[in-house]
Amino acid sequence: MELTWHGLSCFRLKERNLATIITDPYGNGVGLAPLRMRADVVTVSHNAAGHNNIGAVSGYEYALTGPGEYEIGNVFITGIATTQEASSIQNVLYMFDYDGVTVAHLGDMARVPTQTQIEALEQIHVLLVPVGGGKSLNAAQAAELVSMLEPNIVVPMHYRISGLELELDGVDRFLNEMGVTDATEEPILRVTSSNLAEETEVVLLAPKI
Repeated sequence: MELTWHGLSCFRLKERNLATIITDPYGNGVGLAPLRMRADVVTVSHNAAGHNNIGAVSGYEYALTGPGEYEIGNVFITGIATTQEASSIQNVLYMFDYDGVTVAHLGDMARVPTQTQIEALEQIHVLLVPVGGGKSLNAAQAAELVSMLEPNIVVPMHYRISGLELELDGVDRFLNEMGVTDATEEPILRVTSSNLAEETEVVLLAPKI
């Protein structure tokens, strides 16, 4: 499975002969270059301009905006609803099973999940977690969640990068919380069930913008 980050919470998940998925495409008002992407499936964690620009994605057959269980293009997708802190906005975290590699995209999760939700996330291999604060998890909360879930790979998202006009913290705070001192950005993350490290590893992706 190949994972590319496009800034904020937008990723492309791709694997040969399986569905290509775009998560949380952002709109034109966040300061980043407009998205022009193709995929079979697009997912939206919640209805906000930084996450719901489905129009930036072409070619898709399915747009998922709520909880449920789906099998699309030989990828098993599970959407689980969470509620944002101090609001009634529903956030949906998505789990994608790519031929035995399970990726969890937490969307704009604002607080550490309940025990029931944690149990649903126990078999996560790759965790895409917001770390920049604002209306989502801050660095300390994100690190706490990582320690609870113990995924093989953690990819931080939704933090301050060049050009972004949203008020978010940089990724350094999260790296400090995780005790990571030598992180380097990678353009793409390639994961198979046979190359997963036993100890949790933090991978920084360079935004493709």
